[in-house]
Amino acid sequence: MPRGITPRRPARTGRQDRVARAPSPAKAAERRKNAAHGESRGLRSPTAKAPKGRKKTTAYSPLAPARIAEILKRLDQLYPDVTCALTHTSAWELLVATILSAQSTDVNVNRVTPELFRKYPTVEAFAALEPEQLQPDIRSTGFFRNKSKSVVGAARKVVADFGGQVPLNMNDLLTLPGVARKTANVVLGSWFKLAEGVVVDTHVTRISRRLELTKNPNPQKIEQDLMRIIPREKWILFAHQLIWHGRKLCYARKPKCVDCALENICHAGDKAWSTVEIHKNAK
Repeated sequence: MPRGITPRRPARTGRQDRVARAPSPAKAAERRKNAAHGESRGLRSPTAKAPKGRKKTTAYSPLAPARIAEILKRLDQLYPDVTCALTHTSAWELLVATILSAQSTDVNVNRVTPELFRKYPTVEAFAALEPEQLQPDIRSTGFFRNKSKSVVGAARKVVADFGGQVPLNMNDLLTLPGVARKTANVVLGSWFKLAEGVVVDTHVTRISRRLELTKNPNPQKIEQDLMRIIPREKWILFAHQLIWHGRKLCYARKPKCVDCALENICHAGDKAWSTVEIHKNAK
């Protein structure tokens, strides 16, 4: 034995002489049963290590005030002072242009209206027409037969009931032929600067659903949802911002998510590219 190394002394109990025995099959089965019973009750085995402390995660809420504020902040940075894209110089011209924009584009409508308003410069001039006379002038906007009836009918009612002036309240505007809440909100917000509601067009519908600000497909219900969560002083600008965002980046097909400032707070189910979890129903 090398010098300086002392051999280990045997234990007095003699345990070093014992032979380890495997538990009997009955005892092993009983142990497994007890362990399974403890796990089913959420109990840990005495020998199991306690889990390390985990960070508490806040449940995701798409309508959380902080998230809404962040969406508005980023939209303000992207589109600080956007307005209605329809060319107009009066409330009446805006009303006509908005009626013509249904199922069409603002670009297409803006091609038609300059000559239209040169030819018929006043609401009285429109009121004197028959719908069939107006049809050739607005044919390129689509659905021209229905639109001609709406424009002429609206002109006649404005002249007969409102002294030739477009009314500046929601209830009166909704009495005009061809005018629903979207058109009324456009006129009230863009011309009169009155926030009576939120404009909901195809872009607002698409983007508000992608951002999980609403689950509704119906425009009137979408408007009510947005009015509940967006501050009233933001209603007019917010709608314009979503419309412009839909035209520039958030397309119906193949949205440009890689270029979008809202990408990392958007979980849309039809995103083209994503750095965050996708929510399949958000679309």
